[in-house]
Amino acid sequence: MFITVFGQKGGVAKTCTSVHLAAIWAHQHKKVALIDADRNRSATAYGSRELLPYPVIPIEAAAKAARGADIVVTDGQASSNEEELKNLVEGSDIIVLPTTPQSRSLELTIEMSSLLNNYRIPYAALLVKVDSRKKSSAESAVEILEGFDIHVLNSQIPLLSAFESAETNGVTVDQSVDKRGRAHSRRMMGWYSYDKACSEIEELYQAHQEATRSVTPIGWDFTALENRAA
Repeated sequence: MFITVFGQKGGVAKTCTSVHLAAIWAHQHKKVALIDADRNRSATAYGSRELLPYPVIPIEAAAKAARGADIVVTDGQASSNEEELKNLVEGSDIIVLPTTPQSRSLELTIEMSSLLNNYRIPYAALLVKVDSRKKSSAESAVEILEGFDIHVLNSQIPLLSAFESAETNGVTVDQSVDKRGRAHSRRMMGWYSYDKACSEIEELYQAHQEATRSVTPIGWDFTALENRAA
């Protein structure tokens, strides 16, 4: 399965999402590779300490590195370039769009969905940096996105300082500690949120596979010979 995490702007936890989706599947004993396709090499910087449970690979080395992987997660470029989008889509089975509840992020996700609708590929928005004190903001964001026929994952990634500490230390949020070396009390909320998101992504992928399995290539006729017109 090839998953691409894509966004049109920075600050939407694109790399954080890529890192944690890959980590969840790796902890499920699946062979995972994280491909860094972002020009900023954010995922490479995150994994530079080599503490993540999978390899982080630059896009230039993706072909060989991904050969034996069960799941390939691509940290895509933060861009609205249609040609870049097309290339990433062609190498993906499903697209994940991290989106904050802020209006500009929602606008860009809606814009991105209009481009993705030109391709036969499933995609879903994932709300990130959700402030537990502003539940109405998240509810409004979901309503807006669904109003544009965008599938929104039920899982919502909470706004936690534990994510920042985890990135600084090159680990996933479940191993996040504060400056005093104490484990963040809410770190597992972030981990379980991404775990739930992984399950939803798999379900969406399987549903798409089932829906497209009966579609035959253009020009192929599988009708029994005796039932074909002369």
